[in-house]
Amino acid sequence: MLGRLFPDGGEGRTLATALPPGDVVWPDPGYAGSVAGHRPAFWLSDEAVAGELWTELRGEHGRSGLWPVLLEDSVQPWSAGQIAPDAVAEIDNYHPAAFMAEVWSDWTEKAHVDQLELLDPFGPRCPGPAPSGELAADPGVVADWYAGMVAERRTPLGLVAAERGADALAVMGWQGALNHNEWMVPLAAVVRSWEDRFGVRVVGMGFNTLDLSVAAPPVTPEHALHVAAEHWTFCPDSVIYSAGTLVDYAEQIRGRNAWSFWWD
Repeated sequence: MLGRLFPDGGEGRTLATALPPGDVVWPDPGYAGSVAGHRPAFWLSDEAVAGELWTELRGEHGRSGLWPVLLEDSVQPWSAGQIAPDAVAEIDNYHPAAFMAEVWSDWTEKAHVDQLELLDPFGPRCPGPAPSGELAADPGVVADWYAGMVAERRTPLGLVAAERGADALAVMGWQGALNHNEWMVPLAAVVRSWEDRFGVRVVGMGFNTLDLSVAAPPVTPEHALHVAAEHWTFCPDSVIYSAGTLVDYAEQIRGRNAWSFWWD
């Protein structure tokens, strides 16, 4: 059954870990933005799972080609098929720096002068992507730790045929940030970049949420502020509703090994 998730039928892939009851999920052809596909988007467990199962499956990713994702326990969007999968190849067409600059420019051009205080000390000038962080621990170990925490919410499990966790956003057809950006592929490109620069791993997704582990977080106020600017272009709501300004938000993420995003 899991072989159906791969374009080649999963030839050469192996999975030793026993899975709980579940089934593959197909996009609902009646859902806006969905395109009829030739294979299911992901596999979904029937019930909530323990964090230990996520850890076992992550450890097998290199052999199985399946990335585990803890999913918010709700009918929407998962079992209802309210998803719009995209080709992984599309991610290569987007660059995080260009996406960040475009979002920054679009907002600042329309903003009132007093609104620009939100973006202090950068103002209308986009600072671009932040430098890489320094690894404080193995990214896989940090991801396993955070998965244990997320699993305490009693979440079902998704398995996605993806070479890396960031690609799961496109492969699954997750639409959680739709009110911010009409296409999820550029966001997947940003998360890929975070995987490389900050040891980020995709751990969980919800209807409009995304949970990432972070093995190389910013530890200085200056670096955290630069990363906060990236987060604002990725998910403005996380900054506006949790902190109000980039400076205050930077303090919230400094040294933290988990980033959680929520879109209104």
